[in-house]
Amino acid sequence: MSKPLKILFVSGEVVPFAKTGGLADVMGSLPQAVEDQGNEARIMMPKYGIINDRKFRLHDVLRLKDIKVPLGDREELLSVKVTALPSSKIQTYFLYHEGFFKRDGLYTSPSTKKDYQDNDERFIFFNRGVLETLKQLGWKPDIIHCHDWMSALIPAYLKLMYKNDPFFKGTKTIYTVHNLAYQGAFHKSALQKSKLPESEYTPEGLEFYDSFNFMKIGLIYADLITTVSERYAEEIRTDEELASGLKGVLNKRKRDLSGILNGIDENVWSPATDEFIEKQFNADDLAGKTENKKALLKRLKLPYKEGTPVISIISRLVDQKGFDLIVESFDKLMQLDLQFVLLGTGQKEYEDFFRAAEKKYPEKFSATMSFNDELAHLIEAGADMFLMPSKYEPCGLNQMYSLKYGTIPIVRATGGLVDTVRQYKSGKGNGFVFEKYTAGEMMKAIKEALEVYRDQKNWVKIVQNGMASDFSWESSAKKYDALYRKLMEVK
Repeated sequence: MSKPLKILFVSGEVVPFAKTGGLADVMGSLPQAVEDQGNEARIMMPKYGIINDRKFRLHDVLRLKDIKVPLGDREELLSVKVTALPSSKIQTYFLYHEGFFKRDGLYTSPSTKKDYQDNDERFIFFNRGVLETLKQLGWKPDIIHCHDWMSALIPAYLKLMYKNDPFFKGTKTIYTVHNLAYQGAFHKSALQKSKLPESEYTPEGLEFYDSFNFMKIGLIYADLITTVSERYAEEIRTDEELASGLKGVLNKRKRDLSGILNGIDENVWSPATDEFIEKQFNADDLAGKTENKKALLKRLKLPYKEGTPVISIISRLVDQKGFDLIVESFDKLMQLDLQFVLLGTGQKEYEDFFRAAEKKYPEKFSATMSFNDELAHLIEAGADMFLMPSKYEPCGLNQMYSLKYGTIPIVRATGGLVDTVRQYKSGKGNGFVFEKYTAGEMMKAIKEALEVYRDQKNWVKIVQNGMASDFSWESSAKKYDALYRKLMEVK
């Protein structure tokens, strides 16, 4: 058996402690899957104000009281708490600073919906704090696996400021991009706060169009780069819009870039064991699906209509997710024989639109403007179809949850949606896929799904195809393990 590796995962969010999107779900599952491959995994994240110490049994790491972290021309004190990830025994460390992290939001203010103005300082402090905490702990990872912009400076710190530190001799970095659109771009004054060398502030190094861009820095200095699906790894190198200004950087590193599809936690997302749903079910006994549909419609105060399919969406209400297409076609959608349920929060114009639409179509449409995990499970179990017309989608998790619950995805051909949903034809495939990002193409795909739904014998086939999909973390974790070992062989 191969020698166990020590892997540190660093992220801005982890389920169940703090979440704004799919990154948190991945971080709640991937470390355990990597440990299941015979490694030792640990996690570090910020200790936000919303994280309840008592609920999650956080306790101080007494010997790590008040670590000094350089920040610009001053030092700030860092304290560290620890607990085990509730779904496993993975040790999770929380880096705390009252001024930076005792707030109601993670990156943005819930009241203004705007980014905190000092996010550069907050996450410079966090990145540097991770390395200082490791030294105080005396736990030296073989690999630090960084995720998205919130931990992107760690590879630069290791290469530029800790390169002669004997503690980190041989430590390598992997940087995973979950969504290239969120880059952590700040004024160039952040360079001085980071204390990274000014001599490196060049287009080949720390500078990005006269700004300090966390993600670009991670892409330049990490030993290897991954992203969350094979298709997205290709798209961000070839599509100007999806590359979000970083196409040149990504192509420069293309030999070091690979795509590994995210998995889902099947202990949490399985209709056979799900405690949030009305009736558990499986692919051999789909009667429970109807019971969940009735329970869902009753909860949302919509009438149950035999033979009428329910289309669902669970999403952030943002442009990326295709809501402009839905708004454009909404009245036409409502003329079709279907009901439509939506769960999510996001841009004000979309929230306002859907609130008005609910009043206009009270028997056909329900909008719940919140994050509600229990309702999300019931929607996945009770709906017939799941609409995901994304402009771009690095990986996507909801289409995988939907397939496991026999809720058929209707998706646009982009990113991880291409890698997980295959067009249904002649008894094969597990969903409906449209290519062009237009309202007309989306409507054609929806009508095609409705047509197949009317033939219930065919529909049961597509449902069973979907439920047979394997999206467990095991295959992805094996690919990460192979990548870690390949990296450790490089001297």
